[in-house]
Amino acid sequence: MADQQAQDPVFQIQRVYLKDLSLEQPNSPGILLEQEQPTVDIQLGVDAQPVAEGIFEITVSATVQTKIQDKTVFLVEAKQAGIFEIRNLPEDQMGPILGIACPQIVYPYLRGNVADVIQRGGFPPVHLAEINFQAMYEQQQAQAAGQPSPIVTQ
Repeated sequence: MADQQAQDPVFQIQRVYLKDLSLEQPNSPGILLEQEQPTVDIQLGVDAQPVAEGIFEITVSATVQTKIQDKTVFLVEAKQAGIFEIRNLPEDQMGPILGIACPQIVYPYLRGNVADVIQRGGFPPVHLAEINFQAMYEQQQAQAAGQPSPIVTQ
């Protein structure tokens, strides 16, 4: 019985935490008087790193930059991370777990923190869109294999 339990798959969240957060307003206060609508550029990323045997840190990062012409209104860089215990899973399931399941758990915390810091900076909150991490993972796998990327639509 003990041997069976030792081989059972394990997937547990150990901790979710804010790893890094910055807000920059390099052109304030002058830029705040502009009437023109700013452009918004959002970049997202996912990183998975082993921490110890069966323990992984998954980091979802976001960079949100708004500009009026060539001047930055604000720039937010955030990294939300989670520590996960993942054991006794087949090797072919590890990629999707690390690249899809874990980021789906961490991402809502990132969304909330980004919206909050932007609002605390005196701006209307920017709400990051829902992300299809499965499509993002499949696109990364296709690029790694040298295949043309599938078109991702939501």
